[in-house]
Amino acid sequence: MSITPPLVIGLAGGTGSGKTTVAASLLAMAGERAALLPQDAYYRAQGDVPIEVRARTNYDEPGAFDHELLVEHVDALRAGQSVERPVYDFERDDRSDRTITVRSATVLIIEGILVLHDAELRERLSLKVFVDAPADERFIRRLERDVRERGRSATSVIDQYRRTVKPMHDLFVEPSKAHADLILPEGGQNRIALEVLQAFVSYHLEGRRAGLAAAAP
Repeated sequence: MSITPPLVIGLAGGTGSGKTTVAASLLAMAGERAALLPQDAYYRAQGDVPIEVRARTNYDEPGAFDHELLVEHVDALRAGQSVERPVYDFERDDRSDRTITVRSATVLIIEGILVLHDAELRERLSLKVFVDAPADERFIRRLERDVRERGRSATSVIDQYRRTVKPMHDLFVEPSKAHADLILPEGGQNRIALEVLQAFVSYHLEGRRAGLAAAAP
């Protein structure tokens, strides 16, 4: 019996735009029928790079990601296989020794700032979504998140924003909006847009369930 590929949703957008909120809402709705691959987990390992150099890593440009591994994992999940996705340690600026098992599901969500930037990854997306938000709001969310969750100081977050985050957003992230099938202004705060997206996913889930029921002996 052939395997029906999952609905693959790409959630892109600037740092702090609300991508995680949107992904969480879809996961809550779909439950075990959905799986998530955060692009942040696929930053390249830096174990051979001196610690002081790692601290200056540009995490907002395409070369920072292990693109090959991400695409390999997307293909495996689309084929019905499980993968061991990496875990990135932002306090050490290096990939952790741990992995997390991700099993194939009816809906696969890929979330990250540059999900719509790469053509090879875009080819694998059933629906391309750009989560948008004003720049000042995105910066505030980034500052709060990095201090609270990633062990960063406010000074280091501000420095990084000026040095790499904003320039890379203008150069790579914002232009990728042109590839989106759906744009969510105000990110997860836009309840109407979010409900439209949830309805689309629900329609797909119900269609898959009906198809399985019809195929049952």
